[in-house]
Amino acid sequence: MLQDQRIVIIGGSSGIGLETAKQAIVLGAEVIIASRSEDKLQKAKEVLNSKTTVFQLDTTNELQVQSFFEKVGHFDHLVVSAAETSGGSFLQTDSAQARKLFENKFWGQYYAAKCGATKISPSGSITLFSGVVAYKAMIGSSVLGAVNAAISNLGQTLALELAPIRVNIVSPGIIDTPSRSKMPEDARENFYAKVAGKLPVKRVGKAEDVAQSVLYLLQNSFVTGTVLHVDGGHILI
Repeated sequence: MLQDQRIVIIGGSSGIGLETAKQAIVLGAEVIIASRSEDKLQKAKEVLNSKTTVFQLDTTNELQVQSFFEKVGHFDHLVVSAAETSGGSFLQTDSAQARKLFENKFWGQYYAAKCGATKISPSGSITLFSGVVAYKAMIGSSVLGAVNAAISNLGQTLALELAPIRVNIVSPGIIDTPSRSKMPEDARENFYAKVAGKLPVKRVGKAEDVAQSVLYLLQNSFVTGTVLHVDGGHILI
């Protein structure tokens, strides 16, 4: 169902976004990926094929986002997986750091949806990214939980305001992606093992798991305003 459709993936140069691009290309889509890192973009273009166009983009800059969509023109689906995340004690987290998290994850997706909506086919869709801490309170995730909850509400409201364009939200749990590459390997593996032991599925997620969920939302024309939890049952424990 994605044959010859144009899909814009902001955050498509690594992790979940890159895996989504791979799977969309297999289904015949033309993919446009945007990312802040020129180096990651070029590496992604090498991994993908000639049906891929890349753009360097800072989603916290609304004028850049507007310019980006003017260059892209009309397309069918928008996926916004790009976001920096952080955590820490509420009282000890600097307010500037909290604002930065909102700038990156909330306002970046807000700008993308607002600037991209007028370019999307009426039969197309927007997929935003929330996260498990919007639905399961965790110590050290007060700001990220608030950001994720705001994104989920934004997406569901846009499903009404932007109709017939469909708007959905993916809410991943703990996923093994490059976003945790800065952690020491031993600490990262111990963290994943601890989480996996608690989850009903007994493992943490992979980028492929989340990408499959995104592709489902792109292709199912009867799904809108939905928060799709891809968390291995994390919100149940």
